[in-house]
Amino acid sequence: MKKYLKPDAWNIIEEGLDADLNEVSESCFSLGNGKMGHRAFFEEHYSGPTFQGCYLAGVSYAKKIAAAKPKVGQPVTSERILHAPNWVGIDVHIDGEMLDLNTCRVKDFSRTLNMKEGLLERSFTAKLLSGKEVKVTATRFCSMASKEVGAVRYSIKALNFEGNISLTPFIDGERAGMEDAEDGPLWTELANQVKNRSCYLLLEVADLGFRVSMGMKFSVYKNNQEVKIQTSQQQGERYAGCTATVRCKPNDEVVLFKYASIVSSLHRDKSKLLDHCQGVARKAYKKGFDKLLKKHTAVWAAKWELSDVTIEGDLPAQQGIRFSIFQLHQSYSGEDDRISISREGFSGEQFGGHTCWEAEAFCLPFFMATAGQSAAQNLLRYRYNQLPKAIEQAEKLGFKNGAALFPAATIHGNESELDFEKALFTIHRNGTVAYAIHAYVNYTGDVQFLVDAGLEVLVAIARFWAQRVHWSQQKQHFVLHGVAGPNEYEQNVDNNWYTNYLATWCLQYTLEAIALAEGSDGKKCADLFKKLGFDRENEVPHWQRIAAQLYLPKDEKLGVLLQQENFLDKNLRPVSDLTKEERPLIQSWSWDRLLRSCFIEKADVLQGLYLFQSAFAESQMRRNYDFYEPMTLHESCLSACPHAILAARLGYLGKAHDYFTQAVRLDLDMHRKDTEKSLHITSMAGNWLILAAGFGGFRVCDGMISFDPLLPEAWTGYSFKLLWRGHLLEVKVSREGTSVLNHSDESVQLKLAGRIIAISRKSKEYL
Repeated sequence: MKKYLKPDAWNIIEEGLDADLNEVSESCFSLGNGKMGHRAFFEEHYSGPTFQGCYLAGVSYAKKIAAAKPKVGQPVTSERILHAPNWVGIDVHIDGEMLDLNTCRVKDFSRTLNMKEGLLERSFTAKLLSGKEVKVTATRFCSMASKEVGAVRYSIKALNFEGNISLTPFIDGERAGMEDAEDGPLWTELANQVKNRSCYLLLEVADLGFRVSMGMKFSVYKNNQEVKIQTSQQQGERYAGCTATVRCKPNDEVVLFKYASIVSSLHRDKSKLLDHCQGVARKAYKKGFDKLLKKHTAVWAAKWELSDVTIEGDLPAQQGIRFSIFQLHQSYSGEDDRISISREGFSGEQFGGHTCWEAEAFCLPFFMATAGQSAAQNLLRYRYNQLPKAIEQAEKLGFKNGAALFPAATIHGNESELDFEKALFTIHRNGTVAYAIHAYVNYTGDVQFLVDAGLEVLVAIARFWAQRVHWSQQKQHFVLHGVAGPNEYEQNVDNNWYTNYLATWCLQYTLEAIALAEGSDGKKCADLFKKLGFDRENEVPHWQRIAAQLYLPKDEKLGVLLQQENFLDKNLRPVSDLTKEERPLIQSWSWDRLLRSCFIEKADVLQGLYLFQSAFAESQMRRNYDFYEPMTLHESCLSACPHAILAARLGYLGKAHDYFTQAVRLDLDMHRKDTEKSLHITSMAGNWLILAAGFGGFRVCDGMISFDPLLPEAWTGYSFKLLWRGHLLEVKVSREGTSVLNHSDESVQLKLAGRIIAISRKSKEYL
């Protein structure tokens, strides 16, 4: 597919309407505010290719899983993000003829995502079949300041006719996407109210009991003067709208301001939801578009002040990294510990709206550094809140004594991975949750979180590993059979190195965390251990023995860590042997052939080396990188990050830059050929990590932050910011050298290129 988006530092720009690319644009131009979001479909009716996805964070339904005979522990339903009613829509008629860009002659079409201010802007001129011409400009946003408010400014100008322009703003829960193919209608209408220039719906998801109320108020202006006209009511099943008709002459402009309120029982009293929805809409209407917009853009300005990245000498990369940061902030606000970040954010439902292990592996470091301690902690509290369900799922699989297995894919804690065997094998996700707790405590110094929540999770995970291993008489080691690492092109293997290493590390870190937490609040820890039935005399020695004797496969002759113990029995050959027609292999090879091959979907051993770089010598990392990288297909969007970071730190700077350039444009340039379904949000956090940790050398070791910057040859400079224990630091790298600016009011000590320095308040240090 062609590259069609115009490079720009702060905007995603589409010029000209191509129906074949419209659904791609709907993904790329999507909007959200952490609580709600939607794809960038048109306000007016469009009969061409479109997927009008609207979503509310945490609002899901239970999709039935078709299984003739469910296996032990297999769920019968899967949580999936729910397609919410469309609050954006405005049907437009010119003397009774519908405005539809699929049937009109369209010129000067432009769609712009203003990332600096969080706005979706669109303009075009359309000639209808009748010959009448109109010019339309539209601006909309999901308010970052008032998270239950969305606003639209829709302007239409009559160019060559005198006649009636009819505008019908509506709330629609009836159109495509509101039903499940097997389960039927997902929403039940409880209330439908339409008044003059306002309408409201109250809907319920029957199986889970979620209720949502959506409503809107609107005003109409003609040539900058408000028009107080009587509107006609439009009502149907799960549909409510109002039609306003204005008589126009050539060059008359009609502007409709639509103020939508979107509230759910996840955040509001279910019994008063409709009243609250009406109150939110009235308040937004009273404030008006300009005031709402001003507060919204102020929030975005504050976010960019903390998280902006600049790249000099590469405009496509600059656009791509800001796009990544923008979409991450849209997808997760960190304000609610019942909500995490999903793979697609609010850009679609390709991945079911699920939270998976990369939320901890990639997203947590980004939000920790750019959104602050509270936002990062809530990602962890999301898992803590779901600990009872993780323990329950482990019990179904035969585990005891409070052992926990966190779900492979979830929204509210229930296992929702449709491939149940995959969910059974990919237990490395437990280790990623533990790693995220360690990363958070190490970065923030927040030991109290360990005492309050983290330690309970760690103990449950340690108990899982202690029961999941078994002793091999032949090897005289503990082993882990029937697992799969991050490389999903291997399943049900024995002793995956990444999984085994994570299990070993988890047990060791849990023991360290116990000592750390007890040193902080011994009384609270004692109460926790009593609640958990923690048998220190028996459990601790057992964990220590497993950690010391868990088998870690490696080949001494090659000097490499083995992805799994039989990996060298495979026919080892590089990806370069494959033909172009065979790629991607998942679409051209049978599943059994793929599983037997040496080809790697995404980083596996290298994912472990990336997470635990300080534990391995550079020479060991280099041998493993040189061994595995040529066999890696990168058929996962999560593969570029660890490869790029390791490449940068190993001196393969050109290769690291190539990985970054591809990753940061993944969706904008449609590298995976599935952008029309959704964006790949969680991998975008990896793009930030490549720049900060790969090129910037950002690390935290022994409670000290450090930087060891590198500059790709194609760039003239770059900069990034991060929050560090109450300080806002800005790192700038150029051909002349590196500077670190301390924006905060207190001095900070850090390590720059191996040298420990202290930077006083509001000052710079140069290298």
